Amino acid sequence: MGFEVFDYRNDLKNVFISPEIRSRFVAMEPGEVSERHSHDLGQEIFLVLQGKAEFEIEGHREVLGAGQLCVAEIDEQHSITCLGDEPMIMYLSVTPHVEPTHTRWDGQGNKLQPSYGPSTRQERSQHDPSAGLSAEELAGELVSSAHKLASGIDEAVAVLTQSAPEAVRSLDERDRESGIESLNEMWAHVFTVLDDVSKTELAWNQFSARIDESLE
Repeated sequence: MGFEVFDYRNDLKNVFISPEIRSRFVAMEPGEVSERHSHDLGQEIFLVLQGKAEFEIEGHREVLGAGQLCVAEIDEQHSITCLGDEPMIMYLSVTPHVEPTHTRWDGQGNKLQPSYGPSTRQERSQHDPSAGLSAEELAGELVSSAHKLASGIDEAVAVLTQSAPEAVRSLDERDRESGIESLNEMWAHVFTVLDDVSKTELAWNQFSARIDESLE
């Protein structure tokens, strides 16, 4: 089975969505201004592919053209204005992609109430892997994922507490075999924790979006 290829001239949508990253192509019309927002956890990368736009990040403005990139880091408020007489098309990614993905602000600089799921609503209306599960089942998956994560963290702490000093000692003794052995043992548990974090994030994204949309 092959892999899907996306084209920024046609695929103006989210092209990949996971708890680790959401990426998409976006088109803005001349004079269009995006809504100012920030991300509580996510760092956003913008790469202009066509046209030009003014990016404002934390009050600082720069005009970017095709082939140029900028980054809005965690908690940095940002907005975009399309300049010129042609549409601006860009690629963007937000990582991690954990709900609520966007924090919006009023004119006085106060955080507005968060909403869950709007950045992926179109895709979920077409294909939602969790659509066959009830809210109760999604809640169960979330709680189960959190319990597994907590258990894995406890195990990882025990292993890291023992193996990290051993890895440090291997530096003093220039003992590569012992050092790599310690790292491998730690990585096995760190990997488990990070994998469980991703699964918990996915369960949270699905559950929070379902609840928010059901209460509209």
